[in-house]
Parts: sequence; C-alpha cells; structure tokens
Amino acid sequence: MLIKTNKLGESPSSEITDQQTYINRRQFLNTAAMLTTASILPTSLAMAAAEPKTSFKDLVKSPYSTDEDPTSYIDVTSYNNFYEFGTNKTSPALMAGEFPDKSKPWRIVIDGECDKPGEYDYDDLIRPFTLEERVYRFRCVEGWSMVIPWVGFPLADLIKRAEPNSRAKYVEFTTLYDPEQLPGQKRKVLDWPYTEGLIIDEAMNPLTLMAVGLYGEELLGQNGAPIRLVVPWKYGFKSIKSIVHIRFVETLPVSAWMKAGPREYGFYSNVNPDVDHPRWSQNKERRIGEFLKRKTDMFNGYEEQVADLYTGMDLTKNF
Repeated sequence: MLIKTNKLGESPSSEITDQQTYINRRQFLNTAAMLTTASILPTSLAMAAAEPKTSFKDLVKSPYSTDEDPTSYIDVTSYNNFYEFGTNKTSPALMAGEFPDKSKPWRIVIDGECDKPGEYDYDDLIRPFTLEERVYRFRCVEGWSMVIPWVGFPLADLIKRAEPNSRAKYVEFTTLYDPEQLPGQKRKVLDWPYTEGLIIDEAMNPLTLMAVGLYGEELLGQNGAPIRLVVPWKYGFKSIKSIVHIRFVETLPVSAWMKAGPREYGFYSNVNPDVDHPRWSQNKERRIGEFLKRKTDMFNGYEEQVADLYTGMDLTKNF
C-alpha cells in the first residue's frame, strides 16, 4: 500500500488552560460584548451542555495544536450539527440525554480489505493508544466555526493495527442506526445510517483524529459519543460521529450527504474559500462567540500539512 509522507507543522504545543478557567474567561468576554451564545440559551439546554462525564488522566499535549483560544465548553456542547437528534443546532444537546448509555458496551466492527479484521468493545479498542489533547480549528459548511480541544488518538494508529491490504484505497465509516435512541433517524432527512469516507492517504495523515473526548472530558452524546472522526481541514460533516463500523474498500464510498445532494456535497469537502456552496459563499466564516466574520483559510489553515495530498488535482472539480 502506498502511503504519502506529509509535511508536519513545527509549532509548539498549545498551553491549554483548564476547562473552568476558559469557560469563565470566554463567558466574561462574550457577556461584555453581548455576543455569547450561552446567554440566550434556555436553562434546560445550558444544563444539558454543561454536564461533562469522566475526566481523562495523563493526556499528552499534541504538537499539532493551534495556539488560538478555544471556543467555550458550553458553546461547543450546545451548538451542534447531529441530525440523528434533529436538524436544529440546539436539538442534539436537548435530545441526547444519557446517550450512548443504552448501547453499552459499545461495539465497533473493523473489516473489509484488511488482514486483521475484528469486532471490539470500545474500551478494548482504545486501550492500546496514547490519548492526546489537540486544539483544532473546526469549520462547518454553513459558515460557522469553532476551536475545540479534542481528546483522541491518530486514526493512522488504528489503521496500522488492522493491516489494510493493497486493495484498500478508501476507508468507509458508519454511524450507529437506532431510531429509538437517535430519534432524528425516524425522519427521512438522510439515507440512514450516516456514512462517510476518506481516501487512505487522508486517513493516514497524522492530523486525522479518532476523538473520544473534548476539553479533557469524555464526549457527550451531542458531540458524537463515544467515538468520532475529526478531520480538521475538511468541513464538519466529514467528521462522522458515534462510529460503529470502519471498513476498508477498493471503490469510492458514497457518503450520506453525497446521496442527499451530490451537487452541493462532494466526496473531498476540503475547506476551500474559492469553492462556494451552491447556496452560499464559503470565503468567510463566523467563529462562534464572535460577531464579525473572518476570512476562511484554505484547508482551514492546515495547508502546509495536507496540500501535497492533492497535488495536480483540480479542487474545483473535486470539491
């Protein structure tokens, strides 16, 4: 299998302030400017967004972190896209409840074109890996963005464990399908279960993360518990949540959003200010917690690390 070696950033690890300090600092600044999302949240939503689970111990601070200030914990956990709980940005925090407690032990199948397929309990799957805290820019296709301190391990480490063969050109991911726990799946908004995919070189890039937490805590249901993908140079819908199946395939997988709107959502979905969505411009974004828009960076600011993945490719055609 041919795997490209990519240039890595040389920036030092971010000195990440503890969760409560960031919450207090961001809330003070936002309140003073009357811009905070949390200030207009209903009490029930604020409570749902402010109940972290178990804290992780002995996290490694990653050299891949941005030095930008993270978005506040309450914003990160109350303003979400997770259509399995509803299409409104506040629906996931209100509807997630104790998810995924009813699905424990969480099982993940890894199969397809690999020499070591298997079915794993979540705890057994992540046990061999060192967990890192990575502060990543996170850009959504609708024009908003956040900076999130994720906890996770490189997807590449998991791929190496599965030993994909030479026919493994792509990696396909599938979300849990359970309409009783995920009531949004009762509506035909998308072709459930949610699926996504990466080319193998994208999956092996050291920036690509399997996230199991944020802000030093376990993921909440609205953020994709217990395990999700984070691909920081792509639009947020590529970072599939609540994964139950990882499959190595030879042909390009057709994702849920490609099925729903092939003219609007391409396979690559790299953050690109020069390629507009058919219904809106992508050249500016609004960081949650800020009022003014900012210019969108190519590859969401990760051009140095990932541009060589697409050498010679027409990124307007392969959007």
